[in-house]
Amino acid sequence: MSKRLLKSGLVVSSMTLLSRVLGLVRDVVIANMIGAGAAADVFLFANRIPNFLRRLFAEGAFSQAFVPVLTEYQKDGDLSKTREFIAKVSGTLGGLVTIVTLLAMIGSPVVAAIFGTGWFLDWLNGGPDAGKYELASFLLRITFPYLWFVTLVALSGAVLNTIGQFGVAAFSPVLLNVAMIGAAIWIAPHTQYPEVGLAIGIFLGGLLQFLFQLPYMKKAGLLVKPKWAWHDPGVKKIRTLMIPALFGVSVSQINLLLDTFIASFLMTGSISYLYYSDRLLEFPLGLFGIAIATVILPALSRRHSEKEEGETVSERFSQTMDWGVRMIFLLGIPAMFGIMVLAKPMMMVLFMRGEFTFADVNAASLSLLAFNAGLVSFMLIKVLAPGYYARQDTKTPVRYGIISMISNMGFNLLAIPFSYVGLAMASAMSGTLNAWLLYRGLAVSGVYRIQRNSAIFIGKVALAGLAMAAAVSYCMPALSLWQAQHNGMRMLWLAGLIGLAAVVYFAVLLLLGVRPRHLRADTDISH
Repeated sequence: MSKRLLKSGLVVSSMTLLSRVLGLVRDVVIANMIGAGAAADVFLFANRIPNFLRRLFAEGAFSQAFVPVLTEYQKDGDLSKTREFIAKVSGTLGGLVTIVTLLAMIGSPVVAAIFGTGWFLDWLNGGPDAGKYELASFLLRITFPYLWFVTLVALSGAVLNTIGQFGVAAFSPVLLNVAMIGAAIWIAPHTQYPEVGLAIGIFLGGLLQFLFQLPYMKKAGLLVKPKWAWHDPGVKKIRTLMIPALFGVSVSQINLLLDTFIASFLMTGSISYLYYSDRLLEFPLGLFGIAIATVILPALSRRHSEKEEGETVSERFSQTMDWGVRMIFLLGIPAMFGIMVLAKPMMMVLFMRGEFTFADVNAASLSLLAFNAGLVSFMLIKVLAPGYYARQDTKTPVRYGIISMISNMGFNLLAIPFSYVGLAMASAMSGTLNAWLLYRGLAVSGVYRIQRNSAIFIGKVALAGLAMAAAVSYCMPALSLWQAQHNGMRMLWLAGLIGLAAVVYFAVLLLLGVRPRHLRADTDISH
């Protein structure tokens, strides 16, 4: 079982790596074109909404609710029943999302006013940021159709994941990045405002993602004609599970939207600094956290559905959870230490060109360090939440999500004197609280508790991470030298330091007795 999970995780991680690399290329192009000023704030604001919805559906609530129910239908081996179920879900979901998308496009000024209240108030009073509100309203009309595409992409991706075709859904986001890069190169230069061309790229990316998955659905015999079936028992079950899951799994994204709301009142560039910081953090979060969560949910759902057959499912369920947690710490801790030491060099290498200045590097690095404090917690949430959703328990994560979101609001208010950096730190603190509550709930209910062997493993990983950070800090040139070098030399230095970090990290793990066999779900790693 663990070998299959590891193989699936590697497939998803490989595709996700490609997507994240192209995502960084996309962000480099955007930073070069519009920097971190007013234009960037507006475009990134308009981009935040579909990105929030992408994470909510493609990596969140819909999959968490849909996969366990679909697994029940597939367990009987009746393809016709599975096809009928998919037809009803796609028809109902597609109809609802069509209505929501149209309303959002028509009401884009209202959406812009809700999440960009600072700009809206300036527009009402003839303030300096009035133009931001008008442009944001226009851009949202272009980007909102992405909601329609990404919802159906999430549906087909979840179906393909349950039959073991993880690579298709994992590759799909690559097409969004390709479309946005293409739009930046070939469309944006021919529009009055470059950000309009970039918004068109988001629309085209959604269309490409949608069309890409259709042949694979047809080949699997699961491409069906949608049917409206609001009262169907299966659809009703998904609806019941999804509504609370929409909130429970997306707390960190809701917190980012709250950050965007408050940042609209702060200095120009605040939204941009938070965006670029979040994008760098999303690289390890997507590459490791979401990839592991993607493959672990179907496995957990199978462990739970097998309970009726008299197997010791609780033990196997716990082993699968423990494997996911171990992988998160194995990959998340070095990522956190690496970002902590290399925050400014990474910002300089990736973004310091064109309209993005050294002052922007310093500003964005501060919010990156603040976000980074919660990286492991954000990754743990992705793995711990499926421990509830696989058992079709969506209410408990919602309770924890409400607590975390209210806490984030309080942290945000306390952090306002620290401007956008305080907002990033508040998100990290609330994410840590959410992860702790999720783990505590699983432990108290007897579903999962970190095993002693895994605790020892995590301790070894932490020691290796500290050794890695110390080695990189010792060998890293002074910041003044980074600034004086041309970007090609900075790239070489950064690549060399990352290579050194990897060598030191895994060498120390080997010295501490960690071996590849310890990555299996059922291996004793205490010695």
